[in-house]
Amino acid sequence: MNAVFRTLALAVICLSLSPHAAAESAWVTDQFEITLRSGPSTSNAIQLMVSSGTELEVLERDAESGYTRVRTQGGTEGWVLSRYLMTEPSAREQLQALSSQLTSANTRGSSLNTQLAAVRSEYETAQNRIQQLERDNSRLEQELAEIRRTAANVLSINEQNKALNEAKTDLEIQVTTLETQVRDLQKASGRQWLMTGGAIMLIGILLGLWLPR
Repeated sequence: MNAVFRTLALAVICLSLSPHAAAESAWVTDQFEITLRSGPSTSNAIQLMVSSGTELEVLERDAESGYTRVRTQGGTEGWVLSRYLMTEPSAREQLQALSSQLTSANTRGSSLNTQLAAVRSEYETAQNRIQQLERDNSRLEQELAEIRRTAANVLSINEQNKALNEAKTDLEIQVTTLETQVRDLQKASGRQWLMTGGAIMLIGILLGLWLPR
């Protein structure tokens, strides 16, 4: 059991010393600039001055010397005092990040408000169009009803005209018949008067012949 524990502990130590271990981030405190040295002591040369709020990748921690080996985002490796490192960004960095997020959120909110206004405008336009279509539809229905009434009146007038034409035809036939009858009566009357006149003349002749005797 002790052998297994020692093996696990050795593996953890090896992993912590390995440059390919899981990356851990640390930030320089927001108080001042710190020195990035070539070794874990003040006697080592300064390689770089690291500004407050700079994010560093932790490679190794040396508790005895109080230094931590780190790598900058530019790829420079060196040692810095561990007490100047924090496990999260400084308040200033967080404030800047939050300010950036707030600005982004405000921008998105403004964009959403613009989109919402556009949608509302389109909705109002659609509502106005619907109301206009409803008014047009009502007007067309009234016109259709009037056309139907007019068509019904036209049909009624046509029926009346047809009946009047038929009555006119009947009257014309009756007039023609009466005219024919009148002509026939006139002819018959003329013949009767002619016969009457002839009979009177004949009676006169006979009287003229008989009276002298």
